Amino acid sequence: MLFQPPLPPKYATLSPERMCAAVAEHKRNFGRRLVILGHHYQQDEVLQFADFTGDSLKLSQLGAKQKDAEFIVFCGVHFMAESADILATPRRPPLARGEGTTDSSLATAEAREVKVILPDLSAGCSMADMADLEQLEDAWGFIVEKCGAELVPITYVNSAASIKAFCGGHGGACCTSSNASRVLEWAFSQGDKVIFLPDQHLGRNTGYAMGVPLDEMVVYDPHRPNGALTPQQVRDARIILWKGHCSVHGLFTTAQCDEIRRADPEYKILVHPECTWEVVQKADLAGSTEFIIKTVRESPAGSKWAIGTEVHLVSRLAQTNPDKAVRSLAGIQCLCTTMYRIDLKHLLWCLDELAAGRIVNQIRVDPETRRLALLALERMLANVSPQPVAIR
Repeated sequence: MLFQPPLPPKYATLSPERMCAAVAEHKRNFGRRLVILGHHYQQDEVLQFADFTGDSLKLSQLGAKQKDAEFIVFCGVHFMAESADILATPRRPPLARGEGTTDSSLATAEAREVKVILPDLSAGCSMADMADLEQLEDAWGFIVEKCGAELVPITYVNSAASIKAFCGGHGGACCTSSNASRVLEWAFSQGDKVIFLPDQHLGRNTGYAMGVPLDEMVVYDPHRPNGALTPQQVRDARIILWKGHCSVHGLFTTAQCDEIRRADPEYKILVHPECTWEVVQKADLAGSTEFIIKTVRESPAGSKWAIGTEVHLVSRLAQTNPDKAVRSLAGIQCLCTTMYRIDLKHLLWCLDELAAGRIVNQIRVDPETRRLALLALERMLANVSPQPVAIR
């Protein structure tokens, strides 16, 4: 995790009203030069200023399409800002105040780098941190060299740029929770077996829904020699799961599912596939964040939903669907604490600095890592499902 220095003391004394007014003024002054992206798990006080909301990949794609943008402020976590930087392409010089978009001299001028900014550098992702490049290289050496496997690496987009680049450089791809099954089908057309990282639960749930038995999936533990696997176990497996998980979705349990059923059988249980296999099997439906939103939004009035995902999204679904009963599956606050680090104070601070001509917290991926990671992302995008899909 990167270190975020403390903010200047003045930000601790500003009222929410003053901060909101200042952020709004910055947005007006920057105009189309500035794009603010807000992840679904973000706090409402920040999300109100987002030009676009969505999951990490959708936001990165939307950011890349903004042809006049000079600055992309990503209100998410570090790997998301990396993806935005990878997908961003050079833009024409920024619009001067009062200029329109048809100025031919600007259109033909030299393009400039789009600068991706993360308001708080300490906003990381524990799941992404569970896989690093050196560990993956060790795993690859053991599985390929000692076990003779024709292996295809697949990484969830919730991973570091270095992991994406490794997969891109070794004939693999990224996936999202929406298209994981499509990407796995593609991977099996390329090789004998798949190593899936960093989230073992998404890999297991997706593989099982595709018909891969649990006994043909093994878990590679990067903190133990050879992943705590024997060559025979690797040879017998079709999917090798990385021992990683989401700390938020790991908080949902089968006991919570049973309690919901006892308390009110009319509730449907809807969970994200980052939950454990046992929880997904207890649920009525499991699917990506976009699938969860679509399912609740399109359900009939009076329907009841207990949802196993991050609490800010669940609360927002309850607010925007007042004709339905929407609650968290858990009785505890299942909060993405690193996402929570991006708050109104940090958003205002980075915009204040930009307005003063100082670029802070820029996230930059080196050219070679960008090139290889882009290969993995392009293979993923070639297998994108047209609509959010369920895991089961």
